[in-house]
Amino acid sequence: MPAEKKHRKIRPLQLIAVIFFTVSGGPYGLEPLLGYVHQHGALLLLLVTPILWDIPAIFTVLELNGMMPVTGGYYQWVKHALGKRWGFYEGWWTWLYTFADLAIYPVLFIQYAAFFFPGIETYKIPVCLVIVWSSAALNIWGIVPVGRVALALSVVVLLPFIILFAVFAQHHTGGFLLPAPSLKGIAYPSLGLGIYTVMWNCFGWDNVTTYAEEVEKPERAYFVSIFLAFILVMVIYCGVIITALLSGIDYTVFANEGLPALGTLINGRWLGSIIAIAGLASTLGLYAANLLSVSRLPKVMADDQFLPTRLHSLHPRFNTPYVSIIVCSVVISLMCFWSFGDLLIIDVTVYGAGLFLEYISLIKLRLKEPHRERPFRIPLSTRWLCIFLVLPITVYGIALSGVLSSMSEALKPALFALAALLSGELVWRLIMWRKPHLRGL
Repeated sequence: MPAEKKHRKIRPLQLIAVIFFTVSGGPYGLEPLLGYVHQHGALLLLLVTPILWDIPAIFTVLELNGMMPVTGGYYQWVKHALGKRWGFYEGWWTWLYTFADLAIYPVLFIQYAAFFFPGIETYKIPVCLVIVWSSAALNIWGIVPVGRVALALSVVVLLPFIILFAVFAQHHTGGFLLPAPSLKGIAYPSLGLGIYTVMWNCFGWDNVTTYAEEVEKPERAYFVSIFLAFILVMVIYCGVIITALLSGIDYTVFANEGLPALGTLINGRWLGSIIAIAGLASTLGLYAANLLSVSRLPKVMADDQFLPTRLHSLHPRFNTPYVSIIVCSVVISLMCFWSFGDLLIIDVTVYGAGLFLEYISLIKLRLKEPHRERPFRIPLSTRWLCIFLVLPITVYGIALSGVLSSMSEALKPALFALAALLSGELVWRLIMWRKPHLRGL
C-alpha cells in the first residue's frame, strides 16, 4: 500500500502575510475617515476602535483556536460549544457574509486601476470575473502557493508606504504637531460611519482559523502571527492618517481619489502611481487570502451532512476543496453586481451576527470545560469576560445604526442582510426535513 502523501503546510512568515491580507491588505478603504470625523477625530477613532473591536476578537480567536486548532475554525468552536444547530448558523452566516466581502475587492481593483486607465469602470464585470476565477485557480493550487503570493504582495503593498513616509518626512517643512483628539461637534451619523470605516478595515481575525490544520505548529504560529499582523496593520494605518493630516490634503479629494492622490500631492505622479499599483496588489491579495478561508468552510460543513457531500471533494493532486472553491467563485461572481456601499452594509451586518456567536461560545466553554487545556487564556474571570465582550457589541451597534441613519439607500442592502441571517433557519429546517436522522443533534 503506498505511503500517504505528506502535504506541505504554511510557515509563520507566510501566515503573517495571509493574516495581513485577510484582515487588512493595507490602508486602502480608510480614506473616507477624515471626511467623516475630520482632523480631530480621525486618529482618535483609529486608535480607540481597534482596542474595543479588534482586541476582544483577537483574544477570543487565540483562546478558542488554541483549544481547537482544526479545519473549520469558528464553525467547529460554535458547534462544540452550542450544538450543531448554532454551529450551522455560524457557518452559514459566515459563508454568506464572505461572499459580500470578497465581491468588494474586485470592485476596489477597478477603482485603483482607474488611476491608470480612466473609463475602465465600463468594463467592471469582465475585469471582476477575471480576478475571481484567476484567484480560484490559485486557491485550487494550494495553501502554500497562496501563502507565497500573499508574502510577495505584502512587499508590493508595504514598500510604497515606506517610501511615502520617508519622502514626506524629508520634504515636510511644517511642524509635526497633530490636532488635539476630540469628537466634539461630530454628528452621530458621521461618527457611526467613521467607526464603521475603521471596523471594516480591521475585521476578519476569525477567518484565518479555518485552515488551522494546514499550518505548521498552529497554536504558537497563530499566537505570534496574529499579534505581529495586528501591529503591522496599526503602524501602517496610523502612519497614513498622520501623513494625510500633516500634508493638508483636501478631505473630499482624499475620499474620492484615494491614497494615490496623497502620493501625488506629496511628491508627484510617480509616487501616486506606485501607491495605485500597491492598491491593485492589495485587492488581489485580499481576495486570494479571504477565498482561502471561506473555501475550507463548506468542506467541514459537508462532513456534518449540512451541505452537499460533493463540496467535500478534494482535488486529486493538490488536496484542496476545489468544488467548494468553484461554488464560492460562482456566487461571488454574482455578488459583483452590487455597489461598493451596498456590499459594505451586507458585509458588516452579517459578520457581526456570526462574531457574537463566537463570543457566546467562548463564555459557554469557560463554564462547560473550565479545566480544558488552553495554550492561550484571556486573563479575565468569566464575569469580567462578559463585561469585556460588551465593548465590541456596543461598537457594532453604534457603527451600524450610524450607517443606517445616514444613507437613504441603506434599506435595500440592510433588508438583504436580514434575509441572509433568517435564511439560516430556513435552510436548517430544510436539512432536517430531508435528513431526519440529524434531528436532536
